[in-house]
Amino acid sequence: MSVLTTEPDADPAGEEPPDTGERHRLTAVTGLAALSLDAMASVAYGPEAIVLVLAAAGAHGLGFTMPVTLAVAALLAVLVASYRQVIAAFPDGGGSYAVARRHLGARTGLVAAASLVLDYVLNVAVAVTAGVAALTSAFPALYDHRLGLCLAVLALITAVNLRGIVESAKAFIVPTAVFVGSVFVLVAVGLFRSQPVSTVTAAGHAPVVADNASTVGALLLLKAFASGCAALTGVEAIANAVPSFRMPRARRAQRAEVALGAVLGLMLIGLSVLIGRFQLQPVEGVTVLAQLADASLGHTWAFYVLQFATTILLALSANTSFGGLPVLLKLLARDNYLPHVFALKADRQVHRHGVLALAAVSAALLVLSGGDTNTLVPLFAVGVFVGFTIAQVGMVRHWARERGPGRHGNALLNGCGALLTGIAAVVVTATKFTEGAWLIVLALPLLVLAFETVHRAYARIGERLGLGRIPEPPHRDRSLVIVPVSSLSRLTSEALTAAASLGDEVRAVTVCYPDPEDRAQAHALDRAWAAWDPGVPLVRLPCARRTLGRPIAGYVRAVAAAAPGTRVTVLIPETEPERLWQRLLQNQRGAVVAHAVRRETDAVICRLRFRLP
Repeated sequence: MSVLTTEPDADPAGEEPPDTGERHRLTAVTGLAALSLDAMASVAYGPEAIVLVLAAAGAHGLGFTMPVTLAVAALLAVLVASYRQVIAAFPDGGGSYAVARRHLGARTGLVAAASLVLDYVLNVAVAVTAGVAALTSAFPALYDHRLGLCLAVLALITAVNLRGIVESAKAFIVPTAVFVGSVFVLVAVGLFRSQPVSTVTAAGHAPVVADNASTVGALLLLKAFASGCAALTGVEAIANAVPSFRMPRARRAQRAEVALGAVLGLMLIGLSVLIGRFQLQPVEGVTVLAQLADASLGHTWAFYVLQFATTILLALSANTSFGGLPVLLKLLARDNYLPHVFALKADRQVHRHGVLALAAVSAALLVLSGGDTNTLVPLFAVGVFVGFTIAQVGMVRHWARERGPGRHGNALLNGCGALLTGIAAVVVTATKFTEGAWLIVLALPLLVLAFETVHRAYARIGERLGLGRIPEPPHRDRSLVIVPVSSLSRLTSEALTAAASLGDEVRAVTVCYPDPEDRAQAHALDRAWAAWDPGVPLVRLPCARRTLGRPIAGYVRAVAAAAPGTRVTVLIPETEPERLWQRLLQNQRGAVVAHAVRRETDAVICRLRFRLP
């Protein structure tokens, strides 16, 4: 188990170290582009989710679109204010996980982390399938190839993120700006329309509004509110990825969070105003956003620009997960709840293993779902509301322990947020349980169990290594180096030279088989060894069966038993080919010997790589 350390962001004099990699980190603008795509793209399905639920109560129910949207916007404001506080209190990132771990205990923190992990993974799958679905709606001939298209889009996003988070942010600034600008133009133009300028898009499509208007009950409004809260997914991503920002990290992340809340809130409210102004009714096969664009902008080039921007942004909104999840995995690895490899960072400030793991799991989801959005959507919103609620409750505990000014107002704000997100979590889980939410309810505890299993394994390793305790002083033991050989070559000479430099005694060993051809080869090696006379004895290990690793491992065990105080090292010489493909030409004898010795003995294994000129 390794000990993880972090580089300081600045020295005591206030000057940044020259190699902190700040140029590979995010500004407020690039952070908004890289980490808010999920939230921005949600306006394509958030208002539609509200309308579809209210349509069950007929035209009368659709009249409640604006009140429900305002409730969602109010919750958005609470969440943005709360996550600004989270960013300031937890500048190392982690969002809900960091808050819950400090204020609600380790296990609650793991529940928050598990919910975020599930949300991030599902966001990638849903975003990619939704983007491809929009594309196949415009070009029906591509429908049968949607799974291949999904995997291609996922591969493209993964490749961009492996180049570095700044590069990915720059790549997504243009589509984000085009989409947001198009939506605001749509809203601004629509406000000057007294009636729809075009209804071509919805013509010929069956409406989904109930024929008989019914009373709008509290349960229906709650369900509409919970469905509309799908537009809030991704709000927490900036708080999870604070270390990805340039210094001052917390301040830049807070600016990005506020900008996200303002833009998203204005778009949601503006679209809701137009739904009421145009008395829009949802129809089968056409999105609400497409109907609004048609009604406001007409069936012109501007309509297609918005649709194309929506398609691209939905597909690319998966980048939110690639920005937030690797940082969360790094924190879990730092706390020994995930393998430490997830804490490693590449030269472009990329947590490469986290990016690749997210891509692999998302690809599996795409394959299992066949690239179908409707299969994945019921699983989407449950995890994020669990994380929201835990974060809000944790911040209430945070303010209870603080003694600064304004703590009572902040605690009240977070308490209201916890109540609202808790209600949304319960309603979403209950209404979508049979549609697939049961899988998330099952996956959450299983993921927490996996985290705890890894943590216990690291605890056992740390106990055996004596981490945190002062070890015994080092001392010198007699050392014996054993070198497996099969023939004489320059590699053999290099191996014995290295062995003589490492140990007090060196022995070469070779495995001999009873076949006539093998006996002749062994005799030839004996004669060549005697003629060479390297000053190192050659030990023959007879073996009736045609195996290589076991005879050497058995000899190592016998030597160790005969000389208990001797430190035994097995030095395995191997060539390093000039070309990568030439590794396929090697016989892998070194790997076989290393595996057998590692499994059956406690000897030190040293694999000598001899680079071919």
